[in-house]
Amino acid sequence: MTNTSSNSDQIILATGGYDHTIKLWQLNTGVCQRTAQHSDSQVNALAITPDKQLLAAAGHQHIRMYDLLVSNPNPVINYEGVSKNVTGVGFQEDGKWMFTGGEDCRARIWDLRSKNLQCQRIFQVTAPVNCVFLHPNQSELVVGDQSGVIHLWDLRTDHNEQLIPEADASVQSLAIDRQGKMMAAVNNKGHGYVWSLVSDNEQPTRLKPKHKIQAHKRYALACRISPDSKYLVTTSADQSARVWETENFSLVLELKHDSQRWVWDAIFSADSKYLITASSDGVARLWNLENGNIEREYSGHQKAVTALAYCDQLPVVDNFTA
Repeated sequence: MTNTSSNSDQIILATGGYDHTIKLWQLNTGVCQRTAQHSDSQVNALAITPDKQLLAAAGHQHIRMYDLLVSNPNPVINYEGVSKNVTGVGFQEDGKWMFTGGEDCRARIWDLRSKNLQCQRIFQVTAPVNCVFLHPNQSELVVGDQSGVIHLWDLRTDHNEQLIPEADASVQSLAIDRQGKMMAAVNNKGHGYVWSLVSDNEQPTRLKPKHKIQAHKRYALACRISPDSKYLVTTSADQSARVWETENFSLVLELKHDSQRWVWDAIFSADSKYLITASSDGVARLWNLENGNIEREYSGHQKAVTALAYCDQLPVVDNFTA
């Protein structure tokens, strides 16, 4: 693909899974442009840098960075020094640092401007970290752990607030809307929790309980809020992704396919009109949220697809080839 490609062809979907590979797809055509090797382990989480040039893949004991703009199938940067699975990864909005969480009971801040690739800050908790999410204010990191605690880590002061939405239920996934006004979480009992977020200048964000959802009857795996804040999606071991309206938390759609089994991850399109899901049958699917239909399937992984990342417009370069 060269710089003569249309904008729509530049919309990229990254998928990763248990087959130790990462695939880059043209979202609109379903064409797999490239397969990258993640040979050390399964892929637990994916994230694209704000400048849209690198893809971070969280795996067992490391984070690998892949160049999105060249055809090199191997990682170009390796972040080491983690003892167990890295379960979550993301970036500060200016690309100055990366955050991760892992089964070693730690959330980490990595300075991307440093050449030594070392972790700069560590937040220690008492249970494996299942999920991490950066507040849109860029100064509070929310950490969900296996023991059911949600931690609000204020990066400005190191202050830590703790919240336990439900006893004896591990927090599997967290999401905050782009306006920083709402947070959602799901647990291994299939329950969803929603809070209103209140921020006062430099004070830590306060959470006010807003709603509880009986989202699924089985293990919940992921939750995401749409870019326009109108929808919440929850995914589960019950073979479904469910889309809820955030105005009243009524169920809008249940997205199921006979073969998809566990639905590990989901991500909304930039216009909030479509949803992409990743499932245990090795397929990612693009769903139309107006009618609940599958628009496209991305089939090529040999095992479960467990992680997704989405980029609405890659930088255009002359030498970007499949």
